[in-house]
Amino acid sequence: MKIGMPISYAGDFRETMANLRDYESVGLDRIMVPEAYGFDAVTQLGYAAASTDRLELAFGILPMYSRSPTNLAMTAAGLDYVSNGRCILGLGASGPQVVEGFHGVKYDAPLGRAREHVEICQKIWRRDKSEYHGEHYQLPLTEAAGGSGLGKPLRMMNHPVRERIPMLLAAIGPKNVALAAEIFDEWQPFLFHPELAELAFGPALAAGRAKRDPALGELGISVQTFLLITDDPDEAAAALARVRAHVALYVGGMGAAGKNFYNSLFSRYGYPDEAESIQKLYLAGRKEDAAAAVPDAFAQSISLIGSIEHIGRRLEAYRLAGATCLIAEPLAGSHAERVEQVAQLKILVPAAASVN
Repeated sequence: MKIGMPISYAGDFRETMANLRDYESVGLDRIMVPEAYGFDAVTQLGYAAASTDRLELAFGILPMYSRSPTNLAMTAAGLDYVSNGRCILGLGASGPQVVEGFHGVKYDAPLGRAREHVEICQKIWRRDKSEYHGEHYQLPLTEAAGGSGLGKPLRMMNHPVRERIPMLLAAIGPKNVALAAEIFDEWQPFLFHPELAELAFGPALAAGRAKRDPALGELGISVQTFLLITDDPDEAAAALARVRAHVALYVGGMGAAGKNFYNSLFSRYGYPDEAESIQKLYLAGRKEDAAAAVPDAFAQSISLIGSIEHIGRRLEAYRLAGATCLIAEPLAGSHAERVEQVAQLKILVPAAASVN
């Protein structure tokens, strides 16, 4: 498994970028920059490309609706160029609250749009002419589709560093998970519980893999988690409280009461009553109570918090569940401690793999 780390879009960005050299020196493989409705991720990863030499640079994620497929292809090719081939184009559907509320774009057909994004991006990177006639995107835009009729099919002017830039789909719904397993290089789930992953995602992954082109290779699975190596029970408890608050935010507060993808996932994991309770408490403004309603066992299972021995066992669980990259958020108090714990995690990963 590779080890990655999320980069926050808050705080002192220049200091964060300067600190990346320390993480790179101890073996960190990847950074992931999110994009919700704050600063764009493209600018930040361009800066990170100039601040590092080896780290993979993953968008985590760019919403499909806020940019055209061709623009995303250009963006990924541009980052790949300035980083000498280190870009990972992470895509996702986001949700109607952000897409329609912040971008003013209709949220529709996430599956069809994701498939067409892949096909168009790959066409652009191959430097084929921009000729594509899908259900959602027309290149060139025809008069029948509302264009002037003057559009001309073009090839990308530059030669991309790579003809195929890795593409990642963030997905938790069954149909989107199946699509990721069918046509994407990597799949990024959320709130990933290794022991319950088969229950929540197994049928969808199997359906997608059954249609997967062998030329794509094995599906990568990039999993977000939290990291704190400690023997102190109070430190571990405080860290797990942060994890429970994180879970409550998404299960309880993301999306509308009747349309929360994370809440549905929590139910598929086997926690339907808890999912309902967490959402009611969170939407009533009782955020601390909502966090307290998250089962301890769940918080412990989606994180790497505890002793070296405990984390070794959790790493093995992630490996057995198919994870190929752990995007671990270090929770230690100082930068030096966080770097040291990432270094320890890099050593633990092969050790966990050798258990069997």
